[in-house]
Order: sequence, then C-alpha cells, then structure tokens
Amino acid sequence: MAKARDIPGLHARMPFAQAAAATVAVRAEELFEQSENVLDMDDIERVHDMRVASRRLRAVMEIYAPCFPPGEFKPLLREVKALADALGARRDPDVLLAQLAKLEGSLPKANAPGVDAFAAPIHAEQQQGNEVLAAALDQAEHTDLRGRLQLLAASAAAPEDAEDFRGSPPAPPDAAPPDPAGEAVAAALAADPEPAPAAVVDPDDLAVHANGDGHGADDPGGDGPDAGGAGA
Repeated sequence: MAKARDIPGLHARMPFAQAAAATVAVRAEELFEQSENVLDMDDIERVHDMRVASRRLRAVMEIYAPCFPPGEFKPLLREVKALADALGARRDPDVLLAQLAKLEGSLPKANAPGVDAFAAPIHAEQQQGNEVLAAALDQAEHTDLRGRLQLLAASAAAPEDAEDFRGSPPAPPDAAPPDPAGEAVAAALAADPEPAPAAVVDPDDLAVHANGDGHGADDPGGDGPDAGGAGA
C-alpha cells in the first residue's frame, strides 16, 4: 500500500482553512497519481493503492467540509464517493481471486478443476468491475474532477462559526454545572449514611419457588423455558 504523502507546512497552529487547502490539494493529487495503469488486471495492487487514496481524500474532505462552499463541495464529494465505489467493484473480486490462488496452491492438483470452476464467475465479476472502473475514470476525466478538486482546495476559507485553531483550547470551567439528581442522592446519604441490610433469603423458600409452587423452570405451565410447550 502506498504511503500517504506528508502535507507541506502542516502543523498544529496552522489556521483551519489553510490546513484544509493544503491537505485536500495533496490528497486529490495522490488519488490521480495512483491512477496510472490501474486497469491492468495483472497488477491488482494498483487498484488497491488508488482505492486507499480515494478513502483518504474523502476523509479529509469531510473533516474540512465547513471551509468550502456547499454548492461546489457537495457535488465533488459525491463524485469522489462514486469513484471509490467503482474502485471497490474491481478490488473486491481481485481479493477473492488472490485468496483462491493461495488456496489452490495448498491443495492437491486433483482439486484444481474444482477451484477453477469456483473462480470462473469471480473472474467474470472482475472483468465487469474493470469496465465499471474504466467508465468512472472516463467520467472523471470528462468532468475534470482533478482540476475541480484543486479549485475547491484553493477556495478554502475559515468558517464563520469555527473556533480559532491557532490558539490553545479554552480552559475548563472552574466547577461543573449543578446536578439536581446527584445533590438529592448526596442529601439522602448524609441523612442516613448506613445502607439498608440486604434481604435474607431462606434456602427452603428457594426450593419451593424452584420446584414446588407450579411456576418453576421445569413446570410447563409456568414462565420457564418450557412455558407454553415451546420446546426445541
């Protein structure tokens, strides 16, 4: 799996909008950098790397959503999700086929025809997933998804209601707000600090209730597991 690139200049005191612009721009570039030869079904790791990149981009877009104009942000997020879904349509059969290949290698050769028969429909699903992915990549190119994501990153602005992320977090209040329920319990304990003694149960009473009063677990007419005659 390709390692995520560092975000240049990103640090804890960076303004929120500036962090949004830098992070979304880098993650969007990573997504399309991983698209080279992604339709090659002989190298399934290419799809895996691009799918991971799509998830990283989606995550940072959702984190920094308040920084972007909703009219531009929402359609782009939908398009990124659609591309991720198309990558998943190819990746899922890739994984299944890889596992079947490992299984076949551990079995006697006499079992190979059975494994091949099981893999045949998955190969068809892989081919269909590749066609879905090809169409999604064509759509992304047609709509200039890459360029529009970069424009979105450049449009990042500090949300009006966001806290100032450059400063330290606000100090906690000196005292917690009053808790009426907690105060009532504390008052009751202060008035009678000794808890009431636990009820003493007579073992003979337990035996009566379990076996002799018509309501035990073994009594079909009671409330036990056999009540109503509902057996296994």
